[in-house]
This record gives sequence, C-alpha cells and structure tokens, in this order.
Amino acid sequence: MARKIGILGGTGAEGSGLANRWARAGEHVLIGSRDSARAQETAKQIRERMGEPTQIEGMDNASAAAACDVAVLTVPFSGAAALLKQLKSVWKPGTIVIDTTVPLAATVGGAATRMLGVWQGSAAEQTKEFLPAGISLAAALHNLSAELLAGDGAVECDVLVCSDDEKAKQVASELVGKIPGARAVNGGKLENARIVESLTALLIGLNMRYRVHGTGIRFTGLPLK
Repeated sequence: MARKIGILGGTGAEGSGLANRWARAGEHVLIGSRDSARAQETAKQIRERMGEPTQIEGMDNASAAAACDVAVLTVPFSGAAALLKQLKSVWKPGTIVIDTTVPLAATVGGAATRMLGVWQGSAAEQTKEFLPAGISLAAALHNLSAELLAGDGAVECDVLVCSDDEKAKQVASELVGKIPGARAVNGGKLENARIVESLTALLIGLNMRYRVHGTGIRFTGLPLK
C-alpha cells in the first residue's frame, strides 16, 4: 500500500506548494486544514493545474493526521502548539512528523526578519514535547520558496534535515529529493534546528533587500549528488 503524506495546514502557501510538488512526484497527498471545505478546494485546484490523474485529497487536520504515514507540519508557529495538543490522541503508531515551522515574529504581528524566543530552543524542539511516544520527528523544509514550490520548475536549494531519529531523517531526505532542484543535507541532531530555522529570517531579509522571491541556500564541497 502506498504511503500517505498528510500536510497539516496545507492550504497555506508553503503547504499547498509542497502538496503540488509531491503530487507531481506521484505521492498520495492529504491536505489538512481547520476548514475541510477549503482543503478540498485546494486539492481540486492542484489537480486541475496538473491536468492529469493524481492522488490528492482535502480534509480537516485531524483526519489527515489520523490517516497519514508521514505528517508535515506547515501551520504558522503561533498555531502549532494548539494544533499539536488537539492531535495528541489521533496519531497512528510509527507516524513520522516533519516540522517545517519557524518562530518568526511575523506570526504575532512583528517583523518577518526577526525570530521569536522559544523556551525549548526551536520550534522543532517544542513540537517534540507535544508528540506522544512512538512518533518520530525531523525538522526540514524551512528554507524553500513557497512561490517556487507552487510551480513546476527547479527550486535550486539545499534543505537541511535535523533529527535524533535516523528513519525520520531518511524519510524527510527522500521527500526532499522528490522536489526538482532540492537537495537534502544531513543537518545533524534535532537541536540544530535552532540554527536552521533562523536562516529563514535571513533569507526573507535578502528577498526584501534584493527584491526577489526565491532566495535559497547551497552548500559547496559536500560529497552529495
């Protein structure tokens, strides 16, 4: 049976962009949202843009979390804790969660180029506290341009994947590889998400100063394909 990828908060720019890319790659995608009708409409729009049969469905966040094998958290940081509390009893044993959230000050009305202080150290480490035993976590996909994800061209960006669980890191890296132009880079332990998340604020600042929308990062000198 093919795995199901649930994108929680999947009607936003990043979530719908990832849904677009993974649906194009042949993955079975479940778009989750607080509003199931909105999720269904987003799934319909992606199907219509692709113009070919694809496995993509829309539903509420809890239904997506309960049905998926891999869950990708793409909600704003300000809403992540409340959502994770709601989902605590619905996860299937063995589910892998990929946290893409970034604690930007913009989520509480501040500047998009500033970070919020997180007591646990990072958004990913906060997420870990809300996950029940048996659910693995990786932090990844923070620095991909939502605008580029919405299209079908190469994104040309390295993606740092941080996790204390090797299987979660492997699955997250594999999904990165499904996006043309993206390359997964082993970012080490989950605690390194503190560094990776802050790069998003830096990239937003670069986009603003250079008046572009798709700034990414590349690491040189690595023996990666």
